[in-house]
Amino acid sequence: MSDNPTEFDTKAEIPVNRWPLVFAVFAVIALLFYLLQPILLPFVLGALTGYLGDPLVDRVEERGGSRTFGVILVFLFFTSLSLMALFFAVPVLLQQLDGLVGRIPLVYAWLRDVAIPWLQSRTLVTGASLPQIDWSAQLLENWQSLGKVTASTISRVTGSGLGLLLGLANIALVPVVAFYLMRDWDDIAERVLRLMPKAWQAGTLQMVSEADEVVGAFLRGQFIVMCALGALYAGGLYVVGLELALLLGLIAGLASIVPYLGFMVGITASLVAAWLQFHEPLPLFYVAIVFGIGQLIESMVLTPVLVGDRIGLHPVMVIFALMAGGQLAGFVGVVVALPVAAVIKVFASHALVHYRNSAIYSGLDDSGDGSSDGL
Repeated sequence: MSDNPTEFDTKAEIPVNRWPLVFAVFAVIALLFYLLQPILLPFVLGALTGYLGDPLVDRVEERGGSRTFGVILVFLFFTSLSLMALFFAVPVLLQQLDGLVGRIPLVYAWLRDVAIPWLQSRTLVTGASLPQIDWSAQLLENWQSLGKVTASTISRVTGSGLGLLLGLANIALVPVVAFYLMRDWDDIAERVLRLMPKAWQAGTLQMVSEADEVVGAFLRGQFIVMCALGALYAGGLYVVGLELALLLGLIAGLASIVPYLGFMVGITASLVAAWLQFHEPLPLFYVAIVFGIGQLIESMVLTPVLVGDRIGLHPVMVIFALMAGGQLAGFVGVVVALPVAAVIKVFASHALVHYRNSAIYSGLDDSGDGSSDGL
């Protein structure tokens, strides 16, 4: 370690005999997260916002502004985006979602009467057709059930003053937590590092830096890529004339968290929607052009510039992490799934290095004479 207490030798590693304690600490943290999950949502969302905004605040500091001033600027920027989405995008999305639900009978009828018979006639595969469904009754029943669930939830929240206050407090806590974390992020990180044994600090700093690079590529770079692609697809489909342009663009943008999934999901759904709306082949060609341009911009501009090769998470790992997080901790689990997966990947890669350098992997005992008991 250097003489400066704020600098560390990033080549140092956590000693092998301390790894069990490291994993024990992470196990305790995971257990606490699971037990406290019902109250963690505002803190998780606030921490996510603070993490996304910290680099922007650092840039304001680098240009001579105070950190508090930078936090206020970034906070106002995020607040403006949230308010714009709430007052402009959400009503349009709800309207288009209602239109999408109304098209479900048309999609089903097209599959039953056109798509499946066409496939059967060309593949010589015969089978029973899809059954007739009374969609009026089905949609009415499901929308009534959704309405009952929504009404029951609202009734529970607003039925008592305490429940209403707790709900409002959770909403209000998100910007408060985000503001203070953005302001004190670097100081908190340094204090946490200083609490660790000195022998651990260098190795921990190295692994945290690697995890930050992976998480930052996803939560910052990939988030911007998703937003850019969603806006690009929505704008292009709007020019084509699709009534569900904003909804389809949003779906394609969100699905872009997994490479190429947004393109496949978006173009498939948009082609079906375009055919049901226009019943002509030319709009299908325009939809293909929109997604082709979007894919070119993503692969040649957005991903190389904003993300590069730093993600390090395999698409299957991304899908599994999101599904596992949702299964274990609901929405909170989905929010923290990718950061946790990135940290686990970094620690697992370091553990693998230690394993490959160990006598267990090489087959040598501690004396190095090559004698070991076979299994």
